[in-house]
Amino acid sequence: MATATTAAVLIEQLSNVEGKAELVGGELVLISPTGDMPSSAGGNIFVSLHTYAKHNEGRAYTDNIAYVVDLPSRKSFSPDASYSLLPRTGKKFLQGTPVFAVEVRSEGDYGKYSERRMSDKRADYFAAGTIAVWDVDLDSNDNVVRLYTAASETPTAVFGRGQIAHAEPAVPGWTLPVDEIFE
Repeated sequence: MATATTAAVLIEQLSNVEGKAELVGGELVLISPTGDMPSSAGGNIFVSLHTYAKHNEGRAYTDNIAYVVDLPSRKSFSPDASYSLLPRTGKKFLQGTPVFAVEVRSEGDYGKYSERRMSDKRADYFAAGTIAVWDVDLDSNDNVVRLYTAASETPTAVFGRGQIAHAEPAVPGWTLPVDEIFE
């Protein structure tokens, strides 16, 4: 567990990382770059959220934004796309958690260890106050989006091709055709 001083030092280190990283378990954890399809899916989700934000409260953020939180096992998140109601911080990291976070699976995000890590991260999101998390799975037969909320460790909805996904109750009224995520 990081002390307040150690956490401040880690946040400073995070601000100097070249690339993507998160503060987990008192350590700076580097996140590998992603490939074509995961990047495209995250970008497509961001564009839709950004369009929604033009007429609604909140802001959409792309990959590599840092949200600083104060959990015993985690001090930051860096989702692949997100929606936030937090106050702007200029060039500083956002303080708090998004209402909606998107985690797009990359090539190495499969298997027993990865499932545990992703489940733990979702639990951290909810402990910090995130309302909904998408798990965007590019490896399943139909490319699916799993919606998780704090109410359940299992998906509250699974959206496949030909369906319309949502992030209720985090982003009221926003929807996105699953086919558009995987274009």
